[in-house]
Amino acid sequence: MQPSHRKSRRRGSALVEAALATLPLMAFLFGIFDVSFAIFIKNTLQFAVHEGVRYAITSQTMAGMGQDASIKTTVINDTIGLLNSMSPGHNGMNQITITYYNPTTLLPVTGVGSNSGGNIVIVSASGLSWAWMFPLLRTNTALQFSAASADMMEASPIGGPPAR
Repeated sequence: MQPSHRKSRRRGSALVEAALATLPLMAFLFGIFDVSFAIFIKNTLQFAVHEGVRYAITSQTMAGMGQDASIKTTVINDTIGLLNSMSPGHNGMNQITITYYNPTTLLPVTGVGSNSGGNIVIVSASGLSWAWMFPLLRTNTALQFSAASADMMEASPIGGPPAR
């Protein structure tokens, strides 16, 4: 009877060891998943504002929209829903800013013609937060994200800048 008693002790200690080893392993795995998803979010936001700038410099507009609304729609579409879900009130349009600058003075240009060829356009998304999915041994403070991209406006093929 002693040998079978020793086997049950070994099995019991093996289960305890497995349970103790599983917790740190799962914490490490979830940590990798969290950090990887945060990098994915940042990359997606940067790609989206870059595509917004690329759309802006060509002076295109979507049917029934001005240029700024068309740029914002392009950014929203390229974030695969992340911008809306990370925005306060779940409206990503409010978190996108489009600013035009004079290339000589580097001062902001506003009003009619601010989106004319030669000016610099900056498209940015800011004020976005995302909570950790697995807050193991970390603070519950949400991550803050922002992204921006800039380029020089091209001359419009329609003979003047489109309506903003």
